[in-house]
Amino acid sequence: MLFDHESFDGHETVVFAKDEASGLSAIIALHSTALGPAAGGTRLWRYDSDQEALGDVLRLSRGMTYKNAMAGLPLGGGKTVILAPDHIKDRQALFAALGRAIDRLGGAYWTAEDVGVGPADMAAVAGETRFVAGLESGTFASGDPSPVTARGVFTCLRVGAQHLWGSQDLIGRRAAVQGLGHVGQHLCHLLHAAGADLVVCDLDGKRASAVAKRYDASVVAPDDIVHQDADIFVPCALGGILTHESVAGLPAKLICGAANNQLADDSVAVQLASADKLYLPDYVVNAGGIINVASEILRIEDHAWLEGKLEALGATIKEVITKAQARNGNTAAVADAIARGRIDVHDRLAA
Repeated sequence: MLFDHESFDGHETVVFAKDEASGLSAIIALHSTALGPAAGGTRLWRYDSDQEALGDVLRLSRGMTYKNAMAGLPLGGGKTVILAPDHIKDRQALFAALGRAIDRLGGAYWTAEDVGVGPADMAAVAGETRFVAGLESGTFASGDPSPVTARGVFTCLRVGAQHLWGSQDLIGRRAAVQGLGHVGQHLCHLLHAAGADLVVCDLDGKRASAVAKRYDASVVAPDDIVHQDADIFVPCALGGILTHESVAGLPAKLICGAANNQLADDSVAVQLASADKLYLPDYVVNAGGIINVASEILRIEDHAWLEGKLEALGATIKEVITKAQARNGNTAAVADAIARGRIDVHDRLAA
């Protein structure tokens, strides 16, 4: 039952989109439109069950509500997951069908890229609806959001370093980077340029080896990355990596990465705080991508606007850290409270 699902959080709209001709099976979840139209990417993934896909889209869309609120954007939170079929007959037709489903929502939701989805897919969506961003061409096209996402994470990571070690200088610090997709690779570049030593992993061994060669990094198996003797753990793969078991054996003092939903559940944040680990909430630090996409949705051409929003992420994560010091160090709970407060204030002003 949808309303009894453990990840259901008062979501405004949940749509199940099916198109037999293209093979599309997708779930579109709009968590909140209190601050503006819901915005969040489309993920193509092979789920073990429909229930797993539903849980993922519910959690991701809630995270987008909080992410957009913390980034100071006039957007709500939404997300789409496509249940990857065994074989995609016509990828363009699949995403065109998704575009039609999104268009039926009448502008309540804007989508963009996420895991497993690229610019060509978004172009196919754009052939059926205007409520899509992250495009490579057009007057307001924002392009690949990965570099901007990485910059936001890096900005917040340095704030965390300042808090822990009294300096944003990363020379000699060891960072364990999990996941070497577009964002993970951009982060490796920034960390290496800042003087950090890298240990990396990826499910694609060839990719890991290539990145390691480029940045003079060590490569370990994906199952071993959490346990590396590192100062900083940088999760950039899928969510749920921070479990009670993995946190118990985590040497890193600072956790800051681009992956969504890094905490297996909220109680892990309590465990991290008790162990004096500084966790920087993922939906705050990885907001660079949605800021980039928002410039397209909001039709903003001023580059200074984007730069200002990225700089503000650092100030926001500093506020989270400062307030968490007075609340047993639970940064996740503090970030949630700030996000909800921003939404509540908007609701009261609009009433």
